Amino acid sequence: MQTFLTRRGRTTAVAASAAALLLTACSSGSTTADDPSPTPVVGLDAIYAQDLDWTDCGDLECADVVVPMDWNEPDGDTIAIAVNRRAATGERIGSLLVNPGGPGASGLDLVENFSLYGFGAAIGEQYDIIGFDPRGVGESEPVTCLDDDALDAYFASDTTDDEAGYAESVAQAAAFNQACLDATGPFLQHVGTIQAAKDMDVLRAVLGEDSLDYLGFSYGTFLGTTYAALFPERVGRMVLDGAVDPGVSAIEDAKVQAAGFENAMRAYVADCLAGSTCPLTGTVDDGVAQIVGLLDSLAAAPLPTGDDDRPLTAALGFLGLIQPLYAQEVWPYLTMSLDAAINEGDGSMLLYWADYYLDRGEDGHYTSNANSAIVAVNCADSGPTELTYAEYQAQVADIATVAPTMAAFFAGPTCPSWPVAAEGTLDDYSAAGSAPILVVGTTNDPATPYVWAQGLTATLESATLLTYQGEGHTAYGSSNSCVLDAVDAYLIDGTVPAEGTTC
Repeated sequence: MQTFLTRRGRTTAVAASAAALLLTACSSGSTTADDPSPTPVVGLDAIYAQDLDWTDCGDLECADVVVPMDWNEPDGDTIAIAVNRRAATGERIGSLLVNPGGPGASGLDLVENFSLYGFGAAIGEQYDIIGFDPRGVGESEPVTCLDDDALDAYFASDTTDDEAGYAESVAQAAAFNQACLDATGPFLQHVGTIQAAKDMDVLRAVLGEDSLDYLGFSYGTFLGTTYAALFPERVGRMVLDGAVDPGVSAIEDAKVQAAGFENAMRAYVADCLAGSTCPLTGTVDDGVAQIVGLLDSLAAAPLPTGDDDRPLTAALGFLGLIQPLYAQEVWPYLTMSLDAAINEGDGSMLLYWADYYLDRGEDGHYTSNANSAIVAVNCADSGPTELTYAEYQAQVADIATVAPTMAAFFAGPTCPSWPVAAEGTLDDYSAAGSAPILVVGTTNDPATPYVWAQGLTATLESATLLTYQGEGHTAYGSSNSCVLDAVDAYLIDGTVPAEGTTC
């Protein structure tokens, strides 16, 4: 099987309207950066003092911000970071930088679709909302790996879990990684999170802000945490929703995240069985076993989808299963998709969700480079982890203790044969001396499990945890008025929720 580890961006009303946001990747943090110093280097005065040339782009304004290609050699080549701005509609209090996650999700798209996300009206009235594509993503020097046809084949590929199949899966991942270098070039080495966080400080400066106000989701919490650790004295009001714990290894990441999706699937199955249209029967354990049986059957005999060139394989079926688990409001569509697959032998609806996850359009074109960027950024952060077949089997068995259904999809080496040196992560993420930071965690978040929010809160010296007791990936704008009001009060007035607040 391919190895799947996801930190994709938020899925909210955008997903629900699309129905009428996994691939081989790596975690943050197994190597350490050589020079994480936040001090602006002599010669960067022009970078920090540049004037932005804002131009109209639809209802927004757009600009490019010049930053060093490599912050370890800041006087060398430069790249452009694409930004957009939704101007405050009322009495402006500052700029709010936003990031939807990934790594690989577009901040430009988040701001363009701002009205769909259910954010509090007050932040749009009082903040200029600033979107950006981090380096390597979207319109900011994008990483490229495979063309559309090759991506189709890669994501549809099923391999067995025996030793030969494992070797084939590792070889496929290594070939993908080499393709990233072949298509992207030396810039591939400079797409890590530390480099992107240093870019954010330039954005702060050129926007005319003394401190950075920031709203980050999913992987965007790791990006924000890295910024806070590098520049604690420049942290303004920072919300980290759907938290990534920077203190866990790639292997630990895989196990905890697999458990998160396992728990979300069980919650979905219980909800499905309580309804009248569920194709599953019996107990929750029975329903889960029926989903496992479906995935197993796809490995032996892929289902037709209406496209002779793209039957539903087990790998695509798995993606079609987990994408709707990101948001509870999409669960009814998962029920329809499973019903079509189980009772009608039709894989088209699960394929739809797999394509939605992978940003694949109906014309066969992948509409973003997120599938490449998530690999490149995570591997730049963590570096390669190689596993023998025996070590892989042991990892599967370990993950299966908490996620028996998901284990084979989440186990495996991270970034095998990564072709450039890893930039690494930081030794210390405490951000000592920073202003108060608000961490938001959802108790049954599948992609960034609640335990990560607890871990990040413990790591950050000034953090407070706001808990949403519910389902789905991230909470602000997609949960309830309790979360919405608490986050808005913090962003607008600086009011930190009481310790232990649960919504």
